[in-house]
Amino acid sequence: MPTERRHDSGTERGPGSPGPLLPRRVRIGYGLGSLCTGTFATVPGLILLYYLTNVLAVSPALAGAAVFLPKAWDVLINPLVGALSDRSRLRGGPRRPFLLIGACTLPPLFALIFAAPPLRGMAAAAYVAALFLLAATAYAVFQVPYVTMPAEITDDPAERRRVLSWRVGFLGAAILLSGALAPAIAHADGGTPASYRLMGIAVAVLLAVGMFGAWFTTRWAPAVARSTAEPSLRAQLAVARSNRPFLFLAGMWFLQALAVGVMLAGVQYFATYTLGSPGAVTPLFACLIGPLVLVMPLWTRLARLRGAKYAQGCATLLYVAGAAALALTGQVGNALGYAAVAVIGIAYAGLQLLPLTLLADTLAADTARTGKRRAATFTGLWTAAETLAFALGAGVFALVLTVTGFRSSDADHEVAQPAAALTGITAGMSLLPALLAAASLWLLHHYREDPADAPEEPARVP
Repeated sequence: MPTERRHDSGTERGPGSPGPLLPRRVRIGYGLGSLCTGTFATVPGLILLYYLTNVLAVSPALAGAAVFLPKAWDVLINPLVGALSDRSRLRGGPRRPFLLIGACTLPPLFALIFAAPPLRGMAAAAYVAALFLLAATAYAVFQVPYVTMPAEITDDPAERRRVLSWRVGFLGAAILLSGALAPAIAHADGGTPASYRLMGIAVAVLLAVGMFGAWFTTRWAPAVARSTAEPSLRAQLAVARSNRPFLFLAGMWFLQALAVGVMLAGVQYFATYTLGSPGAVTPLFACLIGPLVLVMPLWTRLARLRGAKYAQGCATLLYVAGAAALALTGQVGNALGYAAVAVIGIAYAGLQLLPLTLLADTLAADTARTGKRRAATFTGLWTAAETLAFALGAGVFALVLTVTGFRSSDADHEVAQPAAALTGITAGMSLLPALLAAASLWLLHHYREDPADAPEEPARVP
Protein backbone atom coordinates (compact mmCIF):
# COMPACT_ATOMS: atom_id res chain seq x y z
CA MET A 1 0.00 0.00 0.00
CA PRO A 2 1.20 3.57 -0.60
CA THR A 3 2.72 5.20 2.40
CA GLU A 4 1.97 8.70 3.70
CA ARG A 5 4.43 11.19 5.15
CA ARG A 6 3.16 14.18 7.10
CA HIS A 7 4.91 17.51 6.83
CA ASP A 8 4.04 20.98 8.10
CA SER A 9 2.55 21.85 4.74
CA GLY A 10 0.24 18.84 4.65
CA THR A 11 0.40 15.13 3.86
CA GLU A 12 2.22 13.68 0.90
CA ARG A 13 0.91 10.52 -0.71
CA GLY A 14 2.74 7.73 -2.37
CA PRO A 15 3.13 6.97 -6.07
CA GLY A 16 -0.03 6.92 -8.18
CA SER A 17 -2.05 9.05 -5.79
CA PRO A 18 -3.79 12.20 -7.03
CA GLY A 19 -1.72 14.63 -4.97
CA PRO A 20 -0.80 15.81 -1.46
CA LEU A 21 -3.40 16.23 1.22
CA LEU A 22 -4.12 19.81 2.21
CA PRO A 23 -2.93 21.04 5.59
CA ARG A 24 -5.62 20.71 8.23
CA ARG A 25 -5.45 24.44 8.93
CA VAL A 26 -6.38 25.10 5.30
CA ARG A 27 -9.41 22.80 5.46
CA ILE A 28 -10.62 24.35 8.71
CA GLY A 29 -9.72 27.87 7.65
CA TYR A 30 -11.54 27.54 4.36
CA GLY A 31 -14.57 26.25 6.23
CA LEU A 32 -14.54 29.39 8.39
CA GLY A 33 -15.70 31.34 5.36
CA SER A 34 -19.08 29.64 5.73
CA LEU A 35 -19.61 31.69 8.87
CA CYS A 36 -20.08 34.51 6.38
CA THR A 37 -22.04 32.71 3.67
CA GLY A 38 -24.36 30.98 6.16
CA THR A 39 -24.95 34.13 8.19
CA PHE A 40 -25.56 36.49 5.28
CA ALA A 41 -27.88 33.99 3.62
CA THR A 42 -29.83 33.54 6.87
CA VAL A 43 -30.15 36.79 8.82
CA PRO A 44 -31.45 39.19 6.14
CA GLY A 45 -33.93 36.56 4.95
CA LEU A 46 -35.04 35.92 8.52
CA ILE A 47 -35.23 39.46 9.88
CA LEU A 48 -35.06 42.18 7.23
CA LEU A 49 -38.62 41.98 5.87
CA TYR A 50 -40.08 41.92 9.40
CA TYR A 51 -37.79 44.81 10.42
CA LEU A 52 -39.17 46.90 7.58
CA THR A 53 -42.87 46.11 8.07
CA ASN A 54 -43.04 45.94 11.89
CA VAL A 55 -40.36 48.40 13.02
CA LEU A 56 -40.02 50.97 10.23
CA ALA A 57 -43.70 50.94 9.12
CA VAL A 58 -42.92 50.08 5.49
CA SER A 59 -45.76 48.56 3.46
CA PRO A 60 -45.29 44.84 2.59
CA ALA A 61 -45.03 45.50 -1.17
CA LEU A 62 -42.39 48.21 -0.74
CA ALA A 63 -40.54 46.14 1.87
CA GLY A 64 -40.48 43.15 -0.47
CA ALA A 65 -38.94 45.27 -3.21
CA ALA A 66 -36.35 46.70 -0.81
CA VAL A 67 -35.27 43.18 0.14
CA PHE A 68 -35.51 41.54 -3.28
CA LEU A 69 -33.90 44.04 -5.65
CA PRO A 70 -30.51 44.38 -3.91
CA LYS A 71 -30.12 40.60 -3.74
CA ALA A 72 -31.27 40.18 -7.34
CA TRP A 73 -28.40 42.52 -8.23
CA ASP A 74 -26.07 39.65 -7.31
CA VAL A 75 -27.19 37.79 -10.41
CA LEU A 76 -25.64 40.58 -12.50
CA ILE A 77 -22.61 41.32 -10.33
CA ASN A 78 -21.53 37.69 -9.80
CA PRO A 79 -20.28 37.13 -13.39
CA LEU A 80 -18.39 40.43 -13.25
CA VAL A 81 -16.70 39.47 -9.98
CA GLY A 82 -15.85 36.06 -11.41
CA ALA A 83 -14.28 37.58 -14.51
CA LEU A 84 -12.29 40.13 -12.49
CA SER A 85 -11.07 37.39 -10.18
CA ASP A 86 -10.07 35.17 -13.10
CA ARG A 87 -7.98 37.95 -14.64
CA SER A 88 -6.51 39.18 -11.38
CA ARG A 89 -2.76 39.37 -11.06
CA LEU A 90 -2.84 40.80 -7.55
CA ARG A 91 -0.36 39.64 -4.98
CA GLY A 92 -1.79 36.72 -3.03
CA GLY A 93 -3.33 34.88 -5.95
CA PRO A 94 -6.48 35.41 -8.01
CA ARG A 95 -8.98 34.70 -5.22
CA ARG A 96 -7.61 35.75 -1.80
CA PRO A 97 -7.38 39.51 -2.45
CA PHE A 98 -11.11 39.51 -3.19
CA LEU A 99 -11.74 37.67 0.08
CA LEU A 100 -9.92 40.47 1.88
CA ILE A 101 -11.85 43.23 0.08
CA GLY A 102 -15.13 41.56 1.02
CA ALA A 103 -14.00 41.09 4.62
CA CYS A 104 -13.17 44.80 4.95
CA THR A 105 -16.46 46.04 3.51
CA LEU A 106 -19.33 43.65 4.27
CA PRO A 107 -19.32 43.70 8.12
CA PRO A 108 -19.58 47.52 8.49
CA LEU A 109 -22.15 47.74 5.70
CA PHE A 110 -24.27 45.05 7.35
CA ALA A 111 -24.21 46.91 10.66
CA LEU A 112 -25.30 50.11 8.89
CA ILE A 113 -28.38 48.40 7.41
CA PHE A 114 -29.88 48.18 10.90
CA ALA A 115 -28.54 51.56 12.05
CA ALA A 116 -31.17 53.54 10.15
CA PRO A 117 -31.87 57.10 11.28
CA PRO A 118 -35.42 57.79 12.56
CA LEU A 119 -37.13 57.21 9.21
CA ARG A 120 -40.45 55.63 8.37
CA GLY A 121 -42.20 54.37 5.25
CA MET A 122 -40.66 55.03 1.85
CA ALA A 123 -37.63 56.94 3.22
CA ALA A 124 -36.77 54.01 5.50
CA ALA A 125 -37.18 51.56 2.62
CA ALA A 126 -34.85 53.63 0.42
CA TYR A 127 -32.19 53.76 3.15
CA VAL A 128 -32.31 50.02 3.82
CA ALA A 129 -32.36 49.14 0.10
CA ALA A 130 -29.30 51.33 -0.62
CA LEU A 131 -27.24 49.86 2.21
CA PHE A 132 -28.40 46.33 1.42
CA LEU A 133 -27.36 46.82 -2.22
CA LEU A 134 -23.85 47.83 -1.14
CA ALA A 135 -23.69 44.91 1.30
CA ALA A 136 -24.85 42.46 -1.39
CA THR A 137 -22.09 43.73 -3.68
CA ALA A 138 -19.47 43.28 -0.96
CA TYR A 139 -20.82 39.78 -0.32
CA ALA A 140 -20.48 38.87 -4.01
CA VAL A 141 -16.86 40.07 -3.98
CA PHE A 142 -16.19 37.55 -1.20
CA GLN A 143 -18.46 34.66 -2.12
CA VAL A 144 -17.76 34.10 -5.82
CA PRO A 145 -13.97 33.58 -5.37
CA TYR A 146 -14.65 31.66 -2.16
CA VAL A 147 -16.86 28.98 -3.73
CA THR A 148 -14.40 28.59 -6.62
CA MET A 149 -11.38 27.81 -4.44
CA PRO A 150 -11.97 24.07 -3.69
CA ALA A 151 -11.66 23.23 -7.40
CA GLU A 152 -8.33 25.07 -7.55
CA ILE A 153 -6.52 24.04 -4.38
CA THR A 154 -6.77 20.28 -4.97
CA ASP A 155 -7.39 17.99 -7.94
CA ASP A 156 -8.26 15.02 -5.72
CA PRO A 157 -12.06 14.46 -5.48
CA ALA A 158 -11.78 12.81 -2.05
CA GLU A 159 -9.69 15.67 -0.71
CA ARG A 160 -12.10 18.18 -2.21
CA ARG A 161 -14.89 16.47 -0.29
CA ARG A 162 -12.95 16.77 2.93
CA VAL A 163 -12.64 20.49 2.29
CA LEU A 164 -16.35 20.77 1.53
CA SER A 165 -17.21 18.82 4.67
CA TRP A 166 -15.63 21.56 6.78
CA ARG A 167 -17.50 24.13 4.74
CA VAL A 168 -20.82 22.37 5.37
CA GLY A 169 -20.01 21.92 9.07
CA PHE A 170 -19.30 25.61 9.57
CA LEU A 171 -22.32 26.45 7.43
CA GLY A 172 -24.57 24.59 9.83
CA ALA A 173 -22.94 26.27 12.81
CA ALA A 174 -23.34 29.70 11.20
CA ILE A 175 -27.00 29.17 10.37
CA LEU A 176 -27.76 27.90 13.88
CA LEU A 177 -25.76 30.61 15.66
CA SER A 178 -26.86 33.57 13.58
CA GLY A 179 -30.44 32.37 13.20
CA ALA A 180 -30.87 31.98 16.95
CA LEU A 181 -28.70 34.91 18.08
CA ALA A 182 -30.00 37.63 15.75
CA PRO A 183 -33.72 37.38 16.66
CA ALA A 184 -32.89 36.98 20.35
CA ILE A 185 -30.91 40.23 20.38
CA ALA A 186 -33.38 42.06 18.14
CA HIS A 187 -36.31 41.23 20.45
CA ALA A 188 -34.51 41.37 23.79
CA ASP A 189 -35.78 44.93 24.40
CA GLY A 190 -39.14 44.61 22.73
CA GLY A 191 -37.94 44.87 19.15
CA THR A 192 -36.90 48.53 19.29
CA PRO A 193 -34.65 50.22 16.70
CA ALA A 194 -31.88 50.25 19.32
CA SER A 195 -32.06 46.47 19.79
CA TYR A 196 -31.89 45.97 16.01
CA ARG A 197 -28.81 48.23 15.86
CA LEU A 198 -27.14 46.06 18.51
CA MET A 199 -28.06 42.94 16.57
CA GLY A 200 -26.50 44.39 13.42
CA ILE A 201 -23.21 44.99 15.22
CA ALA A 202 -23.17 41.48 16.73
CA VAL A 203 -23.80 39.83 13.36
CA ALA A 204 -21.16 42.06 11.74
CA VAL A 205 -18.59 40.69 14.19
CA LEU A 206 -19.53 37.11 13.27
CA LEU A 207 -19.17 37.95 9.57
CA ALA A 208 -15.74 39.47 10.17
CA VAL A 209 -14.49 36.41 12.06
CA GLY A 210 -15.41 34.06 9.23
CA MET A 211 -14.22 36.27 6.39
CA PHE A 212 -10.88 37.32 7.83
CA GLY A 213 -10.31 33.76 9.07
CA ALA A 214 -10.80 32.29 5.58
CA TRP A 215 -8.60 34.96 3.99
CA PHE A 216 -5.76 34.44 6.47
CA THR A 217 -5.63 30.64 6.58
CA THR A 218 -5.92 30.04 2.83
CA ARG A 219 -2.53 31.70 2.41
CA TRP A 220 -1.14 28.16 2.87
CA ALA A 221 -3.40 26.62 0.22
CA PRO A 222 -1.59 25.38 -2.92
CA ALA A 223 -2.67 26.37 -6.41
CA VAL A 224 -2.88 23.10 -8.36
CA ALA A 225 -5.29 24.32 -11.04
CA ARG A 226 -6.76 27.50 -12.42
CA SER A 227 -10.37 27.53 -13.51
CA THR A 228 -11.80 30.45 -15.43
CA ALA A 229 -15.33 31.71 -15.77
CA GLU A 230 -16.92 33.12 -18.89
CA PRO A 231 -16.78 36.94 -18.88
CA SER A 232 -20.54 37.57 -18.99
CA LEU A 233 -23.77 36.06 -17.70
CA ARG A 234 -24.88 35.39 -21.27
CA ALA A 235 -21.69 33.43 -22.00
CA GLN A 236 -22.05 31.49 -18.74
CA LEU A 237 -25.62 30.53 -19.61
CA ALA A 238 -24.43 29.32 -23.02
CA VAL A 239 -21.95 26.99 -21.30
CA ALA A 240 -24.61 25.79 -18.87
CA ARG A 241 -26.98 24.89 -21.72
CA SER A 242 -24.39 22.40 -22.93
CA ASN A 243 -24.59 20.50 -19.64
CA ARG A 244 -28.08 19.09 -19.12
CA PRO A 245 -27.34 17.42 -15.77
CA PHE A 246 -26.25 20.80 -14.40
CA LEU A 247 -29.39 22.50 -15.72
CA PHE A 248 -31.67 20.00 -13.99
CA LEU A 249 -29.61 20.09 -10.80
CA ALA A 250 -29.48 23.91 -10.68
CA GLY A 251 -33.21 24.12 -11.41
CA MET A 252 -33.96 21.68 -8.62
CA TRP A 253 -31.84 23.64 -6.15
CA PHE A 254 -33.42 26.95 -7.24
CA LEU A 255 -36.91 25.68 -6.36
CA GLN A 256 -35.72 24.21 -3.08
CA ALA A 257 -33.79 27.37 -2.14
CA LEU A 258 -36.89 29.38 -3.03
CA ALA A 259 -38.97 27.17 -0.72
CA VAL A 260 -36.45 27.68 2.08
CA GLY A 261 -36.32 31.43 1.35
CA VAL A 262 -40.10 31.79 1.58
CA MET A 263 -40.16 29.83 4.82
CA LEU A 264 -37.23 31.80 6.24
CA ALA A 265 -38.97 35.11 5.50
CA GLY A 266 -42.10 33.84 7.23
CA VAL A 267 -40.54 32.47 10.43
CA GLN A 268 -40.69 35.74 12.38
CA TYR A 269 -44.29 36.41 11.29
CA PHE A 270 -45.27 32.81 12.12
CA ALA A 271 -43.76 33.13 15.59
CA THR A 272 -45.48 36.47 16.27
CA TYR A 273 -48.92 35.86 14.84
CA THR A 274 -49.41 32.06 14.83
CA LEU A 275 -47.44 31.00 17.90
CA GLY A 276 -48.29 34.25 19.70
CA SER A 277 -44.83 35.58 20.65
CA PRO A 278 -42.08 37.38 18.69
CA GLY A 279 -39.53 35.67 20.95
CA ALA A 280 -40.77 32.24 19.84
CA VAL A 281 -38.63 32.62 16.73
CA THR A 282 -35.49 31.59 18.67
CA PRO A 283 -36.73 28.14 19.83
CA LEU A 284 -38.49 27.74 16.49
CA PHE A 285 -35.26 28.35 14.63
CA ALA A 286 -33.39 26.07 17.03
CA CYS A 287 -35.83 23.29 16.09
CA LEU A 288 -35.17 24.00 12.43
CA ILE A 289 -31.37 24.12 12.52
CA GLY A 290 -30.60 22.09 15.65
CA PRO A 291 -30.73 18.72 13.85
CA LEU A 292 -28.38 19.96 11.12
CA VAL A 293 -25.06 18.67 12.46
CA LEU A 294 -26.60 15.77 14.39
CA VAL A 295 -28.33 14.06 11.46
CA MET A 296 -26.01 15.08 8.64
CA PRO A 297 -23.86 11.95 9.11
CA LEU A 298 -27.03 9.89 8.56
CA TRP A 299 -27.67 11.61 5.25
CA THR A 300 -24.04 11.01 4.34
CA ARG A 301 -24.41 7.32 5.13
CA LEU A 302 -27.62 7.03 3.11
CA ALA A 303 -25.94 8.77 0.16
CA ARG A 304 -23.01 6.37 0.37
CA LEU A 305 -25.29 3.33 0.48
CA ARG A 306 -27.97 4.33 -2.04
CA GLY A 307 -26.49 7.29 -3.92
CA ALA A 308 -26.68 11.04 -3.41
CA LYS A 309 -29.63 11.42 -5.79
CA TYR A 310 -31.71 8.90 -3.85
CA ALA A 311 -30.82 10.57 -0.55
CA GLN A 312 -31.71 13.98 -2.00
CA GLY A 313 -35.13 12.66 -3.00
CA CYS A 314 -35.73 11.33 0.51
CA ALA A 315 -34.72 14.65 2.09
CA THR A 316 -37.04 16.55 -0.24
CA LEU A 317 -40.03 14.30 0.50
CA LEU A 318 -39.42 14.69 4.24
CA TYR A 319 -39.28 18.47 3.83
CA VAL A 320 -42.59 18.44 1.94
CA ALA A 321 -44.25 16.37 4.67
CA GLY A 322 -42.98 18.59 7.49
CA ALA A 323 -43.99 21.79 5.71
CA ALA A 324 -47.49 20.47 4.99
CA ALA A 325 -47.96 19.43 8.64
CA LEU A 326 -46.98 22.95 9.72
CA ALA A 327 -50.20 24.27 8.19
CA LEU A 328 -52.21 22.54 10.94
CA THR A 329 -50.52 24.39 13.81
CA GLY A 330 -53.44 26.78 14.37
CA GLN A 331 -55.92 23.89 14.67
CA VAL A 332 -53.80 21.41 16.66
CA GLY A 333 -51.59 23.66 18.78
CA ASN A 334 -48.09 25.09 19.06
CA ALA A 335 -46.57 21.71 19.91
CA LEU A 336 -47.31 20.50 16.39
CA GLY A 337 -45.65 23.59 14.98
CA TYR A 338 -42.41 22.92 16.84
CA ALA A 339 -42.52 19.20 15.96
CA ALA A 340 -43.13 19.93 12.27
CA VAL A 341 -40.27 22.41 12.18
CA ALA A 342 -38.00 19.76 13.75
CA VAL A 343 -38.93 17.36 10.93
CA ILE A 344 -38.19 20.13 8.43
CA GLY A 345 -34.83 20.62 10.17
CA ILE A 346 -33.92 16.96 9.69
CA ALA A 347 -34.73 17.29 6.00
CA TYR A 348 -32.89 20.61 5.78
CA ALA A 349 -29.68 18.93 6.90
CA GLY A 350 -29.82 16.77 3.79
CA LEU A 351 -30.80 19.71 1.58
CA GLN A 352 -27.68 21.57 2.70
CA LEU A 353 -25.24 18.70 2.11
CA LEU A 354 -26.53 16.64 -0.79
CA PRO A 355 -26.88 19.32 -3.51
CA LEU A 356 -23.23 20.27 -2.93
CA THR A 357 -22.28 16.62 -3.33
CA LEU A 358 -24.27 16.33 -6.55
CA LEU A 359 -22.75 19.58 -7.82
CA ALA A 360 -19.21 18.36 -7.18
CA ASP A 361 -20.00 15.13 -9.02
CA THR A 362 -21.44 17.08 -11.96
CA LEU A 363 -18.39 19.34 -12.20
CA ALA A 364 -16.05 16.37 -12.08
CA ALA A 365 -18.02 14.64 -14.84
CA ASP A 366 -17.94 17.80 -16.96
CA THR A 367 -14.15 18.03 -16.65
CA ALA A 368 -13.76 14.35 -17.53
CA ARG A 369 -16.04 14.71 -20.56
CA THR A 370 -14.74 18.01 -21.98
CA GLY A 371 -11.20 18.19 -20.65
CA LYS A 372 -11.93 21.76 -19.50
CA ARG A 373 -11.94 23.13 -15.97
CA ARG A 374 -15.16 25.14 -15.88
CA ALA A 375 -15.84 25.06 -12.15
CA ALA A 376 -15.75 28.87 -11.92
CA THR A 377 -18.51 29.17 -14.53
CA PHE A 378 -20.80 26.57 -13.00
CA THR A 379 -20.26 27.65 -9.38
CA GLY A 380 -20.90 31.26 -10.41
CA LEU A 381 -24.24 30.28 -11.91
CA TRP A 382 -25.05 28.06 -8.94
CA THR A 383 -24.33 30.93 -6.55
CA ALA A 384 -26.38 33.36 -8.64
CA ALA A 385 -29.36 30.96 -8.72
CA GLU A 386 -29.15 30.39 -4.97
CA THR A 387 -28.88 34.10 -4.22
CA LEU A 388 -31.79 34.95 -6.51
CA ALA A 389 -33.94 32.20 -4.97
CA PHE A 390 -33.39 33.39 -1.40
CA ALA A 391 -34.03 37.00 -2.43
CA LEU A 392 -37.15 36.01 -4.33
CA GLY A 393 -38.33 34.05 -1.28
CA ALA A 394 -38.64 37.24 0.75
CA GLY A 395 -40.36 38.95 -2.18
CA VAL A 396 -42.85 36.11 -2.59
CA PHE A 397 -43.72 36.15 1.11
CA ALA A 398 -44.11 39.94 0.98
CA LEU A 399 -46.53 39.43 -1.93
CA VAL A 400 -48.54 36.99 0.21
CA LEU A 401 -48.70 39.62 2.96
CA THR A 402 -49.81 42.28 0.47
CA VAL A 403 -52.54 40.14 -1.12
CA THR A 404 -53.95 39.07 2.26
CA GLY A 405 -54.07 42.63 3.64
CA PHE A 406 -51.24 42.63 6.21
CA ARG A 407 -51.00 45.98 8.07
CA SER A 408 -47.58 47.51 8.71
CA SER A 409 -46.64 49.29 11.95
CA ASP A 410 -43.70 50.72 13.82
CA ALA A 411 -42.12 49.41 17.00
CA ASP A 412 -44.28 51.62 19.26
CA HIS A 413 -47.69 50.99 17.70
CA GLU A 414 -48.73 47.38 17.16
CA VAL A 415 -51.84 46.93 15.00
CA ALA A 416 -54.35 44.08 14.79
CA GLN A 417 -54.18 41.96 11.66
CA PRO A 418 -57.21 40.82 9.62
CA ALA A 419 -58.06 37.12 9.58
CA ALA A 420 -57.00 36.84 5.94
CA ALA A 421 -53.50 38.07 6.79
CA LEU A 422 -53.17 35.53 9.61
CA THR A 423 -54.24 32.76 7.23
CA GLY A 424 -51.78 34.01 4.63
CA ILE A 425 -48.91 33.96 7.13
CA THR A 426 -49.55 30.31 8.00
CA ALA A 427 -50.07 29.22 4.38
CA GLY A 428 -47.04 31.17 3.18
CA MET A 429 -44.90 29.53 5.84
CA SER A 430 -46.13 25.99 5.15
CA LEU A 431 -48.15 25.09 2.06
CA LEU A 432 -46.32 27.33 -0.40
CA PRO A 433 -42.83 25.97 0.47
CA ALA A 434 -44.25 22.43 0.38
CA LEU A 435 -45.54 22.96 -3.17
CA LEU A 436 -42.23 24.44 -4.37
CA ALA A 437 -40.20 21.57 -2.90
CA ALA A 438 -42.59 19.01 -4.39
CA ALA A 439 -42.17 20.61 -7.82
CA SER A 440 -38.37 20.28 -7.51
CA LEU A 441 -38.71 16.49 -7.44
CA TRP A 442 -39.56 16.47 -11.15
CA LEU A 443 -36.23 18.14 -11.95
CA LEU A 444 -34.37 15.79 -9.63
CA HIS A 445 -35.98 12.83 -11.40
CA HIS A 446 -34.57 14.03 -14.73
CA TYR A 447 -31.09 14.59 -13.33
CA ARG A 448 -28.81 11.79 -14.48
CA GLU A 449 -25.61 10.87 -12.70
CA ASP A 450 -22.71 9.28 -14.54
CA PRO A 451 -21.52 6.44 -12.27
CA ALA A 452 -18.15 6.38 -13.98
CA ASP A 453 -17.43 9.96 -13.01
CA ALA A 454 -19.02 10.02 -9.57
CA PRO A 455 -16.70 10.06 -6.55
CA GLU A 456 -16.55 7.09 -4.27
CA GLU A 457 -18.36 8.80 -1.42
CA PRO A 458 -19.99 12.11 -0.52
CA ALA A 459 -18.57 14.70 1.81
CA ARG A 460 -18.34 13.67 5.41
CA VAL A 461 -18.86 15.95 8.36
CA PRO A 462 -15.63 16.28 10.34
